[in-house]
Amino acid sequence: MHFRRRLTPTVKADLVPMIDVVFQLVIFFMVSSTFIQTPGISIELPESSTAEAVTMTNLVVSVVSADEIYLNKQVYSIDTLGAALNEIPDEQRESISAVVIEGDQDVSYEVLVEILDLLRLNRFDGVNLRLRDIAD
Repeated sequence: MHFRRRLTPTVKADLVPMIDVVFQLVIFFMVSSTFIQTPGISIELPESSTAEAVTMTNLVVSVVSADEIYLNKQVYSIDTLGAALNEIPDEQRESISAVVIEGDQDVSYEVLVEILDLLRLNRFDGVNLRLRDIAD
């Protein structure tokens, strides 16, 4: 008596094409992503040895003096900054997670407190101070 053997199909999952596709996607997202850069305003930031990285948002306040305050790239004084903050639409205001304040090392503490008050009056609660790391 001669028995016939049944053929069982053997299935192999080849992972190399899947790894290639995932690698291509990673490269695509790395190349196509954009990075938010701060405006090119020349200020001398104070140093800190414990400074931490801050996520940059759409709203950066750079303080050179009481008469020269940059809201992103627009220049304002301490008197006109409140009106400019009030004009920001609510939709844009909700997308801003935190406001970054860069203050020149020669700016008085009083000016920074006034700016913090203006931000709080205009419903901006999350505020980060940007410092120059000693390693820079």
